[in-house]
Amino acid sequence: MLRLRSKPQITFTCEPADLGVIAPPVPAKAYLPDWFRKLPATDESVSGLSNTGLTVKRCMPFLDAMTTGWIITLPATVRLEISENGTQVDAGWEFDRTLVSNHGSHQVKGNPFGARPPCKFHNFWTIATPAGWSCLFVSPLNRPNGVFEVVSGIVDTDTYRSPIHFPFFATGEDGMHVIEKGSPLVQVIPFRRDSAEIEASIRAETPEEAATRIKVLRNTQASEGWYRTTARAKR
Repeated sequence: MLRLRSKPQITFTCEPADLGVIAPPVPAKAYLPDWFRKLPATDESVSGLSNTGLTVKRCMPFLDAMTTGWIITLPATVRLEISENGTQVDAGWEFDRTLVSNHGSHQVKGNPFGARPPCKFHNFWTIATPAGWSCLFVSPLNRPNGVFEVVSGIVDTDTYRSPIHFPFFATGEDGMHVIEKGSPLVQVIPFRRDSAEIEASIRAETPEEAATRIKVLRNTQASEGWYRTTARAKR
């Protein structure tokens, strides 16, 4: 009897009392921002060279980045008060769990955010992946919010079975910023660790590789849907 191989599964668990109270993770493809949903596929006011009127809504690499993995959202509404040119961040919330705390500035001395203090969003979801799988945690791709930026990290979620909190820097202007429950915090992208061990070959291209490069470029220029229907369809 032929047995179908099951797909690898990522599991999000929380304490029983939190289920139905805190905002749940959602597939990234279900959390497209409003500006992207409203964007037309083409801008008819643009004319001239082929494909110049297309918007990023027709750009599969852009869309694939946005829709890969899952989004962990804010468990409850948080207020971030940013002051003193971003060097002071105070957080508040109406919830019975700690949602934001601080990191020591000495941990990131010399970082690109300068004097902005490192903070941390608290997460109440434990993430489990199959053996050999880890998760990359990044700010939601192509979704800048203008208020904070999460620090990227990789965790071996096949062995680390405890909630992972998310360090961040407040990047917004001075003032009060309200971040609603369910707002996207991080994008979770599972990957097989052995796939990250690929070796590199750095050399000049062969004539055959040059011919392939030119053919792919010409196909892409000839039809805006070529990548989606041909190149991407083979993965």
